Amino acid sequence: MPCVGKRILSGEKNKGMQDFAAIDFETANSNCASVCSVGIVVVRSGEIADRIYSLIRPRPNYYSAFTTRIHGLAYHDTVDAPLFPEVWETVTPRIDGLTLVAHNSPFDERCLRAAFEIYAMPYPGYEFLCTCRASRRTFGKSLPNHRLHTVAAQCGFDLQNHHNALADAEACAAIALKIL
Repeated sequence: MPCVGKRILSGEKNKGMQDFAAIDFETANSNCASVCSVGIVVVRSGEIADRIYSLIRPRPNYYSAFTTRIHGLAYHDTVDAPLFPEVWETVTPRIDGLTLVAHNSPFDERCLRAAFEIYAMPYPGYEFLCTCRASRRTFGKSLPNHRLHTVAAQCGFDLQNHHNALADAEACAAIALKIL
């Protein structure tokens, strides 16, 4: 079932989900609470309505060499960034009432829950859907793997800046509009 991701961003309608927020976190180290950036693409009525990107000063505030190699962010990039509660205060009204969608949603949900927990914030019980699981159901063994860049390409979306939280959220939104 090939997708044409470019069409969905240009305004054409399709049969996928119509209202959701695609989300992606990057972390500074192996601690899920150490979110250092977030990208969110808000989709309403099948159209991208909002894009949110923010660096976040992680907690604990150190970067592993492994994570820096993946996303390119380091301590100096986020030392003056806002803390998670400040960022999330601006995000909350923009995603209110929407299902959150992520590629490999267990990771992003763990990050979100851990960030809420480390700041002793009550978790609002967001509903998550996973485009990776949906890809496995939709494409099965016709793809070599179900990684974000592979599925995005299958859906016609050219993921240029993989592991940038906003670029990954945009790819996830394109996938969700097609297969969720």
